[in-house]
Parts: sequence; C-alpha cells; structure tokens
Amino acid sequence: MTNLYFVRHAHSIYSADELNRPLSERGKADAGKVTELLKNECISVLISSPYKRAIQTIEGLADIIGVDIAIEEDFRERLLAENPVDDFEHAVAKVWEDDSFSWEGGESNMVAQKRGVRALEDVLERYEGKNIAIGTHGNIMVLMMNYFDKRFDYTFWKQLDMPDIYKLSFDNLRLSEVKRIWDRS
Repeated sequence: MTNLYFVRHAHSIYSADELNRPLSERGKADAGKVTELLKNECISVLISSPYKRAIQTIEGLADIIGVDIAIEEDFRERLLAENPVDDFEHAVAKVWEDDSFSWEGGESNMVAQKRGVRALEDVLERYEGKNIAIGTHGNIMVLMMNYFDKRFDYTFWKQLDMPDIYKLSFDNLRLSEVKRIWDRS
C-alpha cells in the first residue's frame, strides 16, 4: 500500500501574488496542528505545490522528520481565470458544472485534473509502498480525488476546512480507502 496524505494549505493572507502568498497567524498555528497530526504517520516523502502557503503548511513536518520538501509544479492550484473574478463562488461552481468549461485564461476541470493526476500517478509509481505528504490546494486536490472517486465533487470541495488532511490509500494505482485526518477541535 502507498499512502498519500493530501494536505490542503492553512489559512493565508490574501494577495494577488499567488506564488508568494504567506500563511496568516491563524494559518501558522494550524500548520503546527498539521505537524502534530502527521508526525507519527511514518511519512518519508514530502512534496508540495510551489506556492508558499502550501510549503509553509508542511514545513514543520519536514523539520521534524528531517526530509526536504520536493516541489511539484503540477500540484499548484488550478488557475481559475487570468484575472481575479468578481464572484469566486459562482466562478468555481460554473467550472464544476461543466468539466470542459474554463474562464478566460483559466483551466477547465478537465485540464487541471489531467495535470494533477499525471503528477499524482508519477508520485505513486516513484514512491510505491511509502507514506507521502503532499502540500496542495483545495480545488486541485478535490479534482485529483474526483478522478478516482466521483463522490469527491463540488459539494465535497465546499465543505473542506483550511487546512484539511485526507489520507488516500492506494494499491498500485487503485484507490482503496480515503480517510479524513484533520480535526479542527
């Protein structure tokens, strides 16, 4: 079995600079909780989106287990649109209604999912039998989960916490179990 721990990044301070947007104070505190929850899971591989908020959410774990975080560009958040959208909720709902629809300059669900799943399958093959934590983002995480199980959809995405952690167990490339690890309490 290969176990992937998808870690949706903690709360961040909004800025238009997606790459360098840092965690907020609340996000930093929650990243500490992520570390506590995962430190005894025998994780030996850490991978993250290149976005600072995703890296910061798992870097405490990197310090504890003494492993560098590998950056995987394709675990970055889906590009919703070239420019900021007026109504984020509506914009996200629209792309989930039609897998091939994209806002101007953005990625459709189909395109973003293909990108994420290709990277995920590479990780599953390269690190077969290991426990891997992946620092990522809500939309791309759910799109990857949706590829393996359609119950992970827009409604599921809407109920995610920030941060959130899901353990996905794979037998080769077959998803066998999904378990939520995050507990806000």
